[in-house]
Amino acid sequence: MSAPPYFEEESAGLVAKEAAGDNAAALSVSEISALLKRTVEDRFGFVRVRGEISGFKRAASGHVYLCLKDENARLDAVMWRGTAQRLNFQPEDGLEVVATGKLTTYPGRSNYQLVIERMEVAGEGALLALLARNKARFEAEGLFAPERKRALPFLPRTIGVVTSPTGAVIRDILHRLADRFPVRVLVWPVLVQGQGAAEQVAAAVRGFSGMAAGGPLPRPDLVIVARGGGSIEDLWAFNEEAVVRAVADCSIPIISAVGHETDTTLCDFAADRRAPTPTAAAEMAVPVRSDLINQIGELTLRKRRAVLRPLQLGRERLAARAERLPAPQALLSPQAQKLDELSERFRRALGDRTMLARGELQRVSGRLSLPLLAARVQTARGRLDGLARLFVSLDPDKVLARGYVRVTDPSGRTLTNRAAASGAASLNLHFQDGELAVSTGPAPMRAAPRPKPASPPDDSPQGKLL
Repeated sequence: MSAPPYFEEESAGLVAKEAAGDNAAALSVSEISALLKRTVEDRFGFVRVRGEISGFKRAASGHVYLCLKDENARLDAVMWRGTAQRLNFQPEDGLEVVATGKLTTYPGRSNYQLVIERMEVAGEGALLALLARNKARFEAEGLFAPERKRALPFLPRTIGVVTSPTGAVIRDILHRLADRFPVRVLVWPVLVQGQGAAEQVAAAVRGFSGMAAGGPLPRPDLVIVARGGGSIEDLWAFNEEAVVRAVADCSIPIISAVGHETDTTLCDFAADRRAPTPTAAAEMAVPVRSDLINQIGELTLRKRRAVLRPLQLGRERLAARAERLPAPQALLSPQAQKLDELSERFRRALGDRTMLARGELQRVSGRLSLPLLAARVQTARGRLDGLARLFVSLDPDKVLARGYVRVTDPSGRTLTNRAAASGAASLNLHFQDGELAVSTGPAPMRAAPRPKPASPPDDSPQGKLL
């Protein structure tokens, strides 16, 4: 094989030499790298590449590094931080995308790479595949578990709504709440589609969840995340991991009302309740006030009936028993007749008794004449005088004047024999002119004589009955 014409035979020496008029001057590595970089960038300044993401990595600086591959080749790619922040979805390995950007070289490693300026999911099928993978992953973590679901408050005082402040959704919700049961509504305005929508929705949900009770604004008792209908691309922000985790971690019961009845997002599975439409979410949130008033009125009526029912039953039972009772006149007539008979008998008996007592009085009063009473008094006086003389004659102290002595023990009992006298510790001797206390022991007992009152003569007034 012959050498290229610009290679001289003598150039194969040990030291490189440049001949005069040589057009192939030696280039430095940096120069050739720069030439390649300009050539590639000029030729491929705008390309769209379709491939599957592999080796996705987000650096601490915010830049994203990945590869796009198909079954035969792979292409390194980089996405700078500003572009990565504007993505409408979260890239992950295995997702087929269409990347738009420019090819450039990286002299440091002698390779080329795609600088991505925009990246989209490669068709709705790829987007649905990503949705299915994310759903399976969140289900495996338990974010959609039924035991995580909480009951909605029966009548929330404050409702927080996360939605766009200018769309028809918030007007529909406020109108339905006003019709059913007016409550206080706090609206957290967010973007509901496009760049930054997922971050704003997640921040709003976490903001409501982090509100402290008793603060300047009342903490909601219920949160509604709402958006109108749209394509899967329009609703994709509510499939993002940030929104799903924020809804699942919310400490307040939450209703997801994203899209129409046929639309389903991962936010619906993470929420405590899914509403087919935002209007339906408002209907789930509060009961109908008029229905509650009617129900309270009905319960009040039932309570009144329940309270009065025993009284009514008692009245009916009393009336039934009263009908079986005889008439009061029938019960009182025999007793009244008996009372009349007893009254008549009492009247007659009283009259008869009075007549008998009057006759007895007349009979007895005939024996109460003054001469008869005087005679009876004289007789009674004679008997009394005899008893008085007998009393004086039987007085034991009467014979003391003739030298007799009456002996008594300390209790005053008269002793009539020696045995009784020897058993007493001391004796009292009764003389006509007094008493003398003596001791029955060995030592004599000396005592001053006590004068005895003189006995009245027999003819004293004491011996006679007046």
